[in-house]
Amino acid sequence: MAGFVEWIRAVAVSLGGPGLFIIAFLDSSFLSFPEVNDILIILLTTQHPERMPYYALMTTLGSISGCLALYAVARRGGEAFLRRRFKPHYVDAAMERFRRYGLLAILIPSILPPPMPFKIFVLAAGVSKVRLADFILAIAIGRGIRYFGEGLLAVYYGEQAGAFLHEHAVEAALVVGGLAIVLGGGLFLWRRRPRQGE
Repeated sequence: MAGFVEWIRAVAVSLGGPGLFIIAFLDSSFLSFPEVNDILIILLTTQHPERMPYYALMTTLGSISGCLALYAVARRGGEAFLRRRFKPHYVDAAMERFRRYGLLAILIPSILPPPMPFKIFVLAAGVSKVRLADFILAIAIGRGIRYFGEGLLAVYYGEQAGAFLHEHAVEAALVVGGLAIVLGGGLFLWRRRPRQGE
């Protein structure tokens, strides 16, 4: 498997932006390449800092597309599909978080790096038939914060950005998670505000 991942990385680097899109799509849908997207963004941005927005955008779009594929399968297959693929206590915990926190249950895991589980929340969103526009918005915000943030670190710190993320993953996750909660809470309050004429 390690050899396959190395081959995938080599192909993605040779393709640039389209390679990032493909890797992000596969990682967010039916395969899993932990941290490969993060490493590739830092690597490619270090080589071509001026292309960082393009690399981060392609990775974000690939991840959104992969998540949409999982969402569609879960929406069609229902809860039985989810329970066939995960242990019951994981499914119950994911569904409970979803009922309690809504889109924050997708937004926060979409920002955080592995080993934070993510796909189970995407599948739970499909099972719960979350509105498609809300789902896409949550994934776009979460993945955008993650990948553009990594790109900015690579622009400023070069190859040391990868080592920094590895050494300070917990602190970075807490800071980003806190920002996501504030952002999500603000979005929730904005959508619940009374509208004129009501």
